[in-house]
Amino acid sequence: MTQSHPAHPSLPYAAVLCDVDGVLRHWPADTEIEQAHGLPAGALAAAAFASARVLPAITGEITDEQWRSAVAADLAAGCGSQQRARAAVAAWTERAPFVDQELVGLLARVRDVATVALVANGTTRLEQDLARQGLDTAADTVVNTARIGVAKPDSRVFRIAAERVGVATDRCLFIDDIAANVTAARDAGMTALHYRRLDELRMALAPLLDL
Repeated sequence: MTQSHPAHPSLPYAAVLCDVDGVLRHWPADTEIEQAHGLPAGALAAAAFASARVLPAITGEITDEQWRSAVAADLAAGCGSQQRARAAVAAWTERAPFVDQELVGLLARVRDVATVALVANGTTRLEQDLARQGLDTAADTVVNTARIGVAKPDSRVFRIAAERVGVATDRCLFIDDIAANVTAARDAGMTALHYRRLDELRMALAPLLDL
C-alpha cells in the first residue's frame, strides 16, 4: 500500500486518482502512418482497440509485445501484406504522445496535501512509457490494470486503487475522459470528474490548491 499524505480533514479529498491516456497524455492521430503504409483510415485503431483484442492486453493476459503482434496479424489479413502491416505497427509503436505539462504541474501541487495515483487501462509497457516520458514521478503510485488483472470500468479497479493509496473511496476524486469509467467510479463511492477541459479539472482541484 502506498503511504498516503496526511490530508487535512476539512479538505474534500485525501486522494486524487487520475487516468493517463486522454487526460495526462494525448496520442497523435494515426492518419499519417496509415497513409504511409497503404492502410484505410481508422484501420489501426479498429484493429488495436477491438474489445476482443485489447482486453487481454489491458488485463495482463498477454504482453504488450504479443498484443502488437496480434494487431499486425489482423491488419495483414485486411490489407494483404504482412510486411506493410508490421511496418505500420512498428511506426505506431514508436509514436510519442503529447504530455500535458500544465496538468502535471497541477498534480505536483496536489501532492503537497493529498495522495495522487495514476489509474490506467495499460499494457505491460505502461511503466516503461511513463518513465520514458518523465511521468514516472508524476504520482505517488501507478495502478496499471495489466498488473492487477482487471480493467476499468470493472468496480474492482476502484477498490484496488483506493486500497493502494490507503484512502476510503468517499475521500477519492477520480478523473477520466471515458464516461463509463466515471460512472463506475461514482458507483464505487468516489467523486468523479468526466475530463474534457483543463479548466474544469482546475475548478475541481481548487479546494486542494487554494489553501
